[in-house]
Amino acid sequence: MAYNDYLAERVRHRLNKVNTIEEKKMMGGLIFMVNNKMCIGIDINKATNQDRLMVRVGKAAHDLLIFKKGSTVMDFTGKVMRGFLFITPDGFDSDKDLDFWIEKALDFNRKL
Repeated sequence: MAYNDYLAERVRHRLNKVNTIEEKKMMGGLIFMVNNKMCIGIDINKATNQDRLMVRVGKAAHDLLIFKKGSTVMDFTGKVMRGFLFITPDGFDSDKDLDFWIEKALDFNRKL
């Protein structure tokens, strides 16, 4: 399992206000489950060796958020997974940017 412990702690710190959080090591990284649903994850992109976030935003928000700084399609299996985005470090290095993505993931999680 390849992921950055510092990034995991940054995400964990922001999710501490949310009830029912579970961490699972899967898909080569660490997934944060909120209310038993996949919400946000972290791993290291094997092609670039960079940290990245996996954010579940839903299909409706996907097409709007794909144009945000650092956002790329999630193609974990080679097929684009609409509703999920990968975020590269330039999209989450600042606390403000990380807060933005976590809030988007939590917004969608509340709708499920």
